[in-house]
Amino acid sequence: MSQEIAVIGSSEFTTGFRLAGVRKFANVPDDEKESELDDAVSGMLDDDDVGIIVMHDDDLAHLSRNVRSDVETSVEPTLVTLGGGAGSGGLRDQIKRAIGIDLMDEDEQGDNE
Repeated sequence: MSQEIAVIGSSEFTTGFRLAGVRKFANVPDDEKESELDDAVSGMLDDDDVGIIVMHDDDLAHLSRNVRSDVETSVEPTLVTLGGGAGSGGLRDQIKRAIGIDLMDEDEQGDNE
């Protein structure tokens, strides 16, 4: 069974993903994030068809402590955040959490030169 990508955020954020073929999404207007974002994220975390959740990095600040903890420790689905200037360090941590190894760890690459 293949899993789908889901996107959560403002309609401006989700529109591009929807045009690219992402079928699972939750539009949460900016002025309603404090009250509705937790429910949208929890719903996607509970959806067995979702393998990856995409959100804007700034939206993490709107999550309650419990939901944020669930998102940060979830392996499947895996949360990928975009924007916010997190840089490669944030992406590195997300990849490591998703697959269980650090692909960029130079110590484990082996020095077979």
